[in-house]
Amino acid sequence: MDGLTEKLFCERFPNRQDAASEIINLEAILRLPKGTEHFLSDLHGEYGAFCHLINSCSGVIRAKADGLFGKLLSESERSDLATTVYYPKEKIAMAKQSGADMNGWYKTMLYRLTLLARECGNKYTRSKVRKSIPAQFSYIIDEMMNASVDGGDRDAYYDEIFSEIIKLGCADSFLEAIAALIKRLAIDRLHIVGDVFDRGENPDKIMDILCGYHSIDFQWGNHDILWMGAYYGSLACIATVTELCLKYGNMELLEVGYGISLRELAFFADKNKYDPKFAVNAGGKKISDTDAELSAKMRKAVFLLMLKLEGQTIARHPEYGMENRALLKKIDLRSGTAEIDGKRVPIDTADFSSLDLRNPLKLTAEEEYVINCLKRSFAASEKLRRHVEFLMRKGSVYSVHNGNLIFHGCIPLDENGEFLPVPACGGKSGKACMDEFARLVRKAASGREKDADIFWYLWCGSGSPLFGRKKLAAFESVYAPNAELCAEEKNPYYTLSRKKEVAEKILAEFGLEGKNTHIINGHIPVHFKEGENPVKADGKLIVIDGGFCRAYHERTGIAGYTLIYNSYGMRLAAHSPFCGVDEAVSSNRDIVSNMTVFDTVGSRLKVADTDTGAAIRSQIATLKSILKEKYVSHD
Repeated sequence: MDGLTEKLFCERFPNRQDAASEIINLEAILRLPKGTEHFLSDLHGEYGAFCHLINSCSGVIRAKADGLFGKLLSESERSDLATTVYYPKEKIAMAKQSGADMNGWYKTMLYRLTLLARECGNKYTRSKVRKSIPAQFSYIIDEMMNASVDGGDRDAYYDEIFSEIIKLGCADSFLEAIAALIKRLAIDRLHIVGDVFDRGENPDKIMDILCGYHSIDFQWGNHDILWMGAYYGSLACIATVTELCLKYGNMELLEVGYGISLRELAFFADKNKYDPKFAVNAGGKKISDTDAELSAKMRKAVFLLMLKLEGQTIARHPEYGMENRALLKKIDLRSGTAEIDGKRVPIDTADFSSLDLRNPLKLTAEEEYVINCLKRSFAASEKLRRHVEFLMRKGSVYSVHNGNLIFHGCIPLDENGEFLPVPACGGKSGKACMDEFARLVRKAASGREKDADIFWYLWCGSGSPLFGRKKLAAFESVYAPNAELCAEEKNPYYTLSRKKEVAEKILAEFGLEGKNTHIINGHIPVHFKEGENPVKADGKLIVIDGGFCRAYHERTGIAGYTLIYNSYGMRLAAHSPFCGVDEAVSSNRDIVSNMTVFDTVGSRLKVADTDTGAAIRSQIATLKSILKEKYVSHD
């Protein structure tokens, strides 16, 4: 026992009885049921649907209500109770507007919510539940949840408390506090498997919620890493983020959400004529004709700027092996062609008439000024700083948690299923490749501008585990839009990992073996409506990108998946499109359309079966060792 450990031990446990008591407490925790984990992927700015999933805990709360009240309440009453947990303020307002007897409504709803909170808190220690209770009513909620009275005595006990709460005018805030507690207890840990950003208009609001979440980890997606790179000064990332926001009609996200000024870009682009090639793909959002025209002009200007900056990044890094993607260097204005994938193909060359073909990657003075203004604006965004710091603090390329290997995209493989050495990370492969990319990202966050290029590579590099494709066909989609050229060939991982032996090989690379181990990733939408199964490789691989973003609903046939891992095993919740808060509140409509149990366990999982359990057992062993050494003379 070293001196520091002994000193800390003496401070925490001044006598043998205190030390023995701690061991008993820890042993008791090991016997509690495992907490519920939720896995969400590819949220892409869909704030309303995300909030509903967080509020409803993807059907867990409704399942708890059904289990507790299935024989006591009707289907509509249970739906109403669940929606009150999801949206307490709105349901209170609706009850008041309906002319209901609020005294009776409060008492009924508070009673049911208190019992539901007790049910959700059963799997945790009293100490953990107490820490989860909103501070304003912590004492009274703790007493109510742990009252030893039963039957009629319990009903009378609750009735007296609720009457006093109503008299004091605290019923609204008390009900909201219990609803918040239920939601917190229903999800023990949240895993975000990448891609909060782009397409949808409110990733910033999703990030605000995630930053305050009680227990969370984050696996970076290629869209997340792109925004991180923009904040840390990668000019290619800045141009790409701006182009994507303009493409999807999210100018307001930049200007209002993050306070990033597009003023100089707008002035620079205003001399352009409207070009339908750069029209906004608003995805149903209402955008004025004026904003749509200005967005198209700005997108055209920043697109050429982006191509130049990408070419400069490629030139700085021969190890990226992306020289074939520096496409501005491969344009021939005389023949009206460009070399793409080793072939000469016709392109629309009108936009390149002013390009300096002797130095096609060089920025003009105006372009230099515009991109530097954007760079300063991204760096000065306080909100973006908070969000990126959260992503650095809670995120990584992958994580291993309770037997699950979690990552957004892929583990790069060759055609034979061997781990692919990636030159951009020093030729490393497998786990070493993933670890090296994580190290390079953290190094870039600390400093040199050239280091920030790694963010752009992870966004679209052919060896990037976050991207997982051979190329990003942005140039082709605008200037040579045909199916063959725009095809983005996937890494062999996406076919080979569907084989059980390959999935098990990947898991073993990260130290995971045995029946209840899985790969969990997103990135490539599962085509549910075509019969594709998200559970692959005989249950070893689970793909949870079900098209959360509205743009993918028609393609996938659903509106995303949530993977739920509790003490009974794993199940997938498939979601229908979110109907909006007003309809959810008024009609008690949920978005969990299908629940599939696919990996059950022989006996209920305990805390002892988790990573936390392993840490607790280590603490117990240390305590017993120290206890024996320190107090042996007293035996």
